[in-house]
Amino acid sequence: MSKPDELLVDIAATVESGQSNQMSLTVVVGGAVLTGRLAPEALWRQRVSEVLTDSSRLGEFSGIFSPSGPKEGPPTHLHFHLARILQGTVGIPETGGMYRVALSDVSAWTVGDFRYSD
Repeated sequence: MSKPDELLVDIAATVESGQSNQMSLTVVVGGAVLTGRLAPEALWRQRVSEVLTDSSRLGEFSGIFSPSGPKEGPPTHLHFHLARILQGTVGIPETGGMYRVALSDVSAWTVGDFRYSD
C-alpha cells in the first residue's frame, strides 16, 4: 500500500500508546506472510539491543537499537516479536524472531497469528 490502511495505523498507534505486546497480527509484505505479536517500538528496540549486547560478534551494534524518546506523529512501522515467516507448513524461525515492517509495505493483514498443529 502506498498509503497505509487507516485501521492498521490505528492498531499500531494503540500498541504504541498502551505499551502492550499482546496484539497478534498476520501481514503480507512483498508476497511473504509474517505472523506474530506486535510490540511497541521502544520495547522492540530494547529487546534487539539486549540480544546484540549478548553477542560476541554483534555487540557493537547494540547501541543503534537503544530505545529513543517518543516519536511524533502516527506510527510508520510495525514491530513484531515472537514472529515467524510462514513458508509451506513451517514458520521460520521456529522460535520466533524480531521483525520491523513498514506500514506502507503491508498489502494485506488480519488480526491474529497462524499456528500449525501436529
